[in-house]
Parts: sequence; C-alpha cells; structure tokens
Amino acid sequence: MLRVVRIAGPATLVVVAFVALLTGLAIGGGAAPQLLEDPGEVVRYGLPIAKLLVNLSAAGMIGAIGLALFAIPPASPSFTRSLDVAAASAALFTIASALTGFFSYLSVTARALSFDDSFSQGLGQFLTQIELGQAWLATTLIGAVVTVLCFAVRNLTALLFVGVLAVVALVPMAQQGHAAGTDGHDAAVAALGLHLVFAAAWLGGLLVIALLSRGLDTPRLVTVVSRYSSVALVCFIVVAASGYVSAELRIGSLDRLLTPYGLIVLVKVGALVALGLIGAVHRRFVIRKLAGTGRRHHFWWLVVAELGFMGIATGFGAALARTATPIPETVPPEQTAAQILTGEPLPPELTASTFLAQWNFDLIWILVCAFGIVFYLAGVIRLHRRGDRWPWYRSVLWVAGLLMLFYVTNGGLNVYEKYLFSMHMFGHMTLSMAIPVLLVSAGPVTLALRAIKKRDDGTRGFREWILIGVHSKFATVVANPIVAGVLFAASLVAFYYTPLFRWAMENHIGHEWMIVHFLIVGYLFVQALIGIDPVPYKLPYPFRLLLLLATMAFHAFFGLALMEGDGLLLSDWYGATGRDWGPSAIDDQRAGGGIAWSIGEIPTFALALIVAVQWSRSDKKETKRLDRKADRTNEAELGEYNAMLEELARREGRS
Repeated sequence: MLRVVRIAGPATLVVVAFVALLTGLAIGGGAAPQLLEDPGEVVRYGLPIAKLLVNLSAAGMIGAIGLALFAIPPASPSFTRSLDVAAASAALFTIASALTGFFSYLSVTARALSFDDSFSQGLGQFLTQIELGQAWLATTLIGAVVTVLCFAVRNLTALLFVGVLAVVALVPMAQQGHAAGTDGHDAAVAALGLHLVFAAAWLGGLLVIALLSRGLDTPRLVTVVSRYSSVALVCFIVVAASGYVSAELRIGSLDRLLTPYGLIVLVKVGALVALGLIGAVHRRFVIRKLAGTGRRHHFWWLVVAELGFMGIATGFGAALARTATPIPETVPPEQTAAQILTGEPLPPELTASTFLAQWNFDLIWILVCAFGIVFYLAGVIRLHRRGDRWPWYRSVLWVAGLLMLFYVTNGGLNVYEKYLFSMHMFGHMTLSMAIPVLLVSAGPVTLALRAIKKRDDGTRGFREWILIGVHSKFATVVANPIVAGVLFAASLVAFYYTPLFRWAMENHIGHEWMIVHFLIVGYLFVQALIGIDPVPYKLPYPFRLLLLLATMAFHAFFGLALMEGDGLLLSDWYGATGRDWGPSAIDDQRAGGGIAWSIGEIPTFALALIVAVQWSRSDKKETKRLDRKADRTNEAELGEYNAMLEELARREGRS
C-alpha cells in the first residue's frame, strides 16, 4: 500500500497538473498563435510547461526543507531522505528556471533557435540587461546554490538559512507576474509573492510526506502530519487571502468572472474550497482515527485526492499566468507625475477627514497583525487553561501595538508618506518608538516560551527556534544595550543619507524592508531599556536613563538638522510628485524634522517614566529581600557590623 501511495500521490499531482494546464490554456487562449511575430508552437506550449515545472519543483524544495526544519528528527533516515528530495527538487527548479528564461527570450523576440553569434549575443543581453531576463537568471542562480547547499548542509541552524534562500528564489518570480495595470502594482506583487511562497509550502509539505511514507511508522507519521496540518491551515488562509486580492486587482467586478480569465479563477476557487474541506476532515477525523487505530488506508487515499486537487490548482494557476486579464495591463498613454513615480494617482489634499478616510492596504502587514493577535491570545488562553496567570494588561498592550501597526502600514500614513516627507517621518517615529513600547511591554517571547509545548524528540519547534535565537551570538551582540542604542541612532543617518532611502521609496521590497528595519531597531532599543523578555545582559537602571538621554539627544540633533537644512532629501521624488496642495517640499521636510524632534519626545518621556518605575520597584524588591534575610538570620549581618564598629572603637581608645 505504501509503495502505491509513493507512486500514486506524486503521479496524480503531476498528471492532473499537466491536464489542468492544457485545459486552462485552451480556455484562456494562453497558447494561441499570435497575430504578429508568433514564436511558434514549441515556445507557446513550452513556456507555460516550464513555469509549471518551476512551481512544482519549488514546492518540493521548500516543503522538504520545511519538514526537515520543523517536523523530522535530524538523526532519522527520513531527515536525510527529505534533504535528498529538497536537493532533487532544487536541481529541477534550476533547470526549469533556465528553460523558462530561455523560452521567455524566444517568446519576447519571436526569434528562431539558432547557434550563430547574434542569437547568443541577444540572449546574453536579455539575461543581463532586460528586467525579465535578469529575474529568471537570478532565479536560476539561486536555485543552483540551493541545490549544492541541500547536498552539503546537515546542520539544522545552517539549514534554516538555506530555507530562507529557497524562499528568496521566488521573489523575482513575484515581481514578474501580472502587474494589474498601473494602479495596484505593489499590492499585486505582495499578493503574488505570498501566494507563491505559501502555496509551495502547503503543496510541498504534503508531497514530501507522501514520498517519505516508507520511513515513517504510525506514531511518527501522526506527529509529522499533525505538525504539517497546523502549517497547512496557515498556508490555506494566506493562499485564500492572496488569491482574492490578486483576483480583485485583475478582474475588478463580478461580471468579468464570465471571461476566460474569470472562469479559470473560478476553477481555482473550487479547487481551493475542496482542499479546505479535505484539510478540515484531516484535522477533525482522519488524524485522530489514524492515531487511535493505526490504519492508514483511508488516510493515504485522502492524501492522493488532496494532491489531485492541488494539481488542479497548480495547473490552472500556470495557465492563468499566460491568460489575458479582463483589466488591461497596458500603461495609460497619459500619466501624471505621481503615477509615474508611485504607480498610484495623487491622493486628495491632506486634511483630518481625508487622512482618516484614505486607505492603502498592504496584505503582508494585514496578515502579520492578524496572525500576531490570534497567536498571542491563543497562548494566553492556553496558559489560563493550564492554571497559569498572565497579566491582562500585557494582552491589551500587544493588541493595541498590532492595531497601531496595522493602521500605520495600511491607513492614511501609508497613503501620504509617498508624497509628504512629514508623513513619512511621522510613520518612522511611530514604527520605531511608539509601537515597540507597546509590543515590548507585552512580553511576547516570555509568553511563547511558557505557552508552546517543549519537544523531546530531537526536532525543533517554534519554542526551540526561539531559544536558539535568543541565546545565539548574533542576538547577544545586537541585544546589547550599547549596540542597540548605536543601531537606533545610527540608522537615521545610514537610512536617510544613503541609497537605502531611494530604494525604500522606489521599490516595494525596499518599502517592506524599511518597515521591518524600523520595527526591529526600535524593538531592540526599547527591549534594552524596559524589556521583560530574557536577554543576555541588562544595564543597571541609572545607565539605562543615560543611554536613553544620549540616544534621544542624537535624535533631536537629526531633527534640528532637517529643520534648519536647505537641501531637499530625495529631491527627484518629493520634489517631483506634481503635488499642487499643501506646503512646498522643503517646508514639508522641515516639518518632518520638527516631528522627529518633538513627537519623538513623547515616547522618550514614556520610556523614562517606565524605567523610573521599574527602578523604584527593583529597589523595593531588593529592600524586601534584605528584610526577609534579616528576619531569617535574626539580623546577623547587622550584629556583625555593630561588633566591627565596637572593635574599631576599642582599638582607637587604646591608641
């Protein structure tokens, strides 16, 4: 039975995926001959087939590495087999990516294959100078590196970085998908990136479990599948949300669902619903029955059916990438300066009402905030069910911090920070100073270490990975209060006076990096001052106040420099948006300096107050501890001290 499953599961996935791809191409016309400069039938079918192989191999690569990192003991034979699957998948991913790049060149140029110098020179220019070619070249090179590392790396910590690199290999693909026209490009890239990564983890995990079935006895199988099921639930939510955003951007209205693109989307939705139902059956009935009876027959056939529906979704997804969207993706002939720079139309003049009414949703941070609140509250509920206490105000602080993060990354600040430096600086202050005060005070690491169950089978769950991260040498360095203060202060100069600022404004990935950077640097600094989570070293309270004052003095100096400066930062951006309302760009920049200098004082005062309160409580605790010790020893230390004074007095009298 297990041998049949190892063959039937992957075979069903591949066969169904190819059939779905051909059906989707027929429905959407993705392989239809082009009226002008047709590249030929081989290219028209070869390109989507190569992309399908890229998607399937990426799933095997990421799924195998993920299972090795979180579910399979490193000392077991299944761990080695999992990495072998990852290496083979990465090798196929590399070859398929190279073929996709090659077919993309033939499709774009409509050139016939030849072996002369002009063809090779044209291909070289495509791969090194054209954005599409550069993306597939980068994907191919990253896949080759991951292939080598999967053969060479067996250390779990090093394998984590290999997994991160495997995920990074999908980033160029996300940037080359349907752009959803001029408006909504950033949202389209974020949705497609999330869709690719989480769909790969979901599909790849199940595929690798089927391939490793021979080496998994029933107890181990139940454990691995239970862990995978939790990850699959998260993947299902992310894939559904990202798929909805992508469909909304490219379809726009319900009447367009009857177009070829809309019909393919409906098929994918049906496959996703079926997968959700199968996952619910797995979690509620099948895994429990497998653990109780040990019979695998129904479980494995359900796995084969699930892989079949995944094949439908994967095949139609590859066909969807070659299908024309109902909303045209052509650039409008006339664009405003704001659209050229930001990809979005200029928002209305900034007022209190427009600031509250304008929204620019970022799916990544919507999901981060939502999952952060759910997982934190789930941990608190688990503690209460176990009979442990957790202060209620910490939960309030955590929810408030994430709700503030949600608004900063999705609300009016995210709309106007592209056009007003003052709004950008206000968001910076909030991300690096206000939000970390709330999140650090909630003690998320302490809660995770108490709520997440400890593993005893040699695998590393989230609790084990958190402990390794907290006690790592890197964490010891960056969590050092002096280093955290230097990073917090120096990042102002390093960001605003280097090309990083331009990258964050022009590139969506740079924008996401900017948010993460501000949050992490601010979190480390606040943690060094008032944190309750475990850290390698904590400063005495007087030195914490000195560190706070020194860092904020540098912060104020930076704000004053902006207020008094005459040079415009990123002048070809903030000075070229075509904004015909509000202050001039230089006056707005000076207002941003005032925000950096003045508004930053509010979190500074709050931090100083919290440090003072903690200092006072620490002194009271120390006093109570000494009093209890004196009661236990009948004030032995005081008696010894008085005896020492009497002896000194006698010696002085004799002299």
